[in-house]
Amino acid sequence: MDAIDRRILAELQRDGRLSLTELAERVSLSMSPTHRRLRALETSGAITGYRAVIDADVVGMGFGALVFVTMAQANRDTVPAFDAAVAEIPEVIQALRLFGDPDYLLRVAVPDLRAYEKLWDEKLSALPGVARVQSTLVMKTVVDDRALPL
Repeated sequence: MDAIDRRILAELQRDGRLSLTELAERVSLSMSPTHRRLRALETSGAITGYRAVIDADVVGMGFGALVFVTMAQANRDTVPAFDAAVAEIPEVIQALRLFGDPDYLLRVAVPDLRAYEKLWDEKLSALPGVARVQSTLVMKTVVDDRALPL
């Protein structure tokens, strides 16, 4: 990956809806090499997809919580089962496996406190292999989905 590829990636992080013409202009290449590089970045996995950034408050999902999960035992049986169960919960918008304690950090988005309580009671408390689940509520998002510093 060279400097031009990084510029292409940086421009697409800023605006994933850029036309090929506009992208080529911004990175100072003609359309053909820009298109070739773009396809190579997609094929290599550097670009994994394109999506819209949604305002959680506007769509009624503005209640956020961070959930800290400590496993009873983190082994080759419990970890895959936990990972699979978490992947099936749509309200979990990000799940990170951590080194140290806790074992996982889950980012959750729901409409309100009642919805979070229901999620906790019905899904989070029933996750397999869990010793302890703690949560804290998000007061304010300061930095959200920042572009990679390319």
